[in-house]
Amino acid sequence: METTSQKYFHWGAIASMVSLIALCVLWETVLAPLKPGGSWMALKAAPLLFPLAGIVKRDVYTLQWTSMMVLLYFTEGVVRGWSDLGATSSWLGWSEAAIVTVYFLCAVMYVRPYKKAAKKIAKDLLEKVNKGHAAK
Repeated sequence: METTSQKYFHWGAIASMVSLIALCVLWETVLAPLKPGGSWMALKAAPLLFPLAGIVKRDVYTLQWTSMMVLLYFTEGVVRGWSDLGATSSWLGWSEAAIVTVYFLCAVMYVRPYKKAAKKIAKDLLEKVNKGHAAK
C-alpha cells in the first residue's frame, strides 16, 4: 500500500525524468546546440527513454538502477554548467543537474519503504533459519 508521500515521490520521479528528457533534446537541438542547427548530442536523451515505462509502472528495480544512471547526467550538467562559456548553455547545465537531483531524491524516497520491508523480511528469515539450526 502506497502512502501519500510515496505517490508524490512517484509523480516527482516521472515529472523530473520527462523534464530531463525534454531538456536534453531541446538543449542540443534548439536552445544551445554545440553546432548551429542542432547536433547529434540530442541522442543523449535516448537512454532515458528505456526506463520510462518502468518508472511509470512503479517498478522498484527500475527506480533503483535509474537513480544511479542519472548520476551521469548530473555529472554532465555540473561540468557543462561550470565550464561552458555561453550563459545559456551554462544555465542549462545547472538546470540539468537540478532536475537530476530532484529525480534522484524522488526515486530514493519512493523506494525507501520497500527496501526497509525487504530488510525486515530478510532479517526475520535469517532468525528463523538460525533458530532451526540451533534446535538440531
